Amino acid sequence: MNLLLTAAGVRNDTQRDALRDMLGKPFGSANVVYVPTASVAEPGDHGWSLADMNRVHALGWREFDILELNGLPPQLVLDRLLHADVIHVAGGNHYHLARSITGNGLATGFLEALESRVYVGFSAGSMIFSRHLDEHSADVIGDAADLHVLGATPLRPPFGLHDWYLKPHLDSPDFPERDDAWADRIVARADFPLYFLDDESAVRVRDDKVDVVSEGRWRFHP
Repeated sequence: MNLLLTAAGVRNDTQRDALRDMLGKPFGSANVVYVPTASVAEPGDHGWSLADMNRVHALGWREFDILELNGLPPQLVLDRLLHADVIHVAGGNHYHLARSITGNGLATGFLEALESRVYVGFSAGSMIFSRHLDEHSADVIGDAADLHVLGATPLRPPFGLHDWYLKPHLDSPDFPERDDAWADRIVARADFPLYFLDDESAVRVRDDKVDVVSEGRWRFHP
């Protein structure tokens, strides 16, 4: 399984090189499917979402597909995922994304697709693999408002692959409150491992090997 879990998309040469290496062929010889589902739960201006989509498109794929996880027959969704070489899942509300996967019965098929494809996550798209994606971690991280705005539907981790939790946008100008003091407060409350990534960093997962590719700054707390 090849996962490139970015904080803010594929933004620098180090991340692009990592993605190309994981893919094993030129971008122009591969299909990508872009999943914007997490973004639709966010209100306000979506220029950030368009900027990410444009960055992905600019890599020069053979085919660039856009796929919403809700409202389509599950088998059609899975067929579109299987048609791609790279599955890129965008940012937004990670709880909405997780519920879209579990609520539409996509988790098993999605995970099977990832066995032979490269997955790229952007923010929310990178946060859905932890087995600690639940109400407890929402309280620890301070994301309870993002969870409860979506209503009382139970939250289940769609995959539960990793014991660690990923929190993006350390030092980001778009999230000025996310500094070291903010991270320290979360670490003091947490009873699970944590990665904090700035917008130039990504966690790379290749089968059982986990490392960080970065042109910026990141923290890990076991």
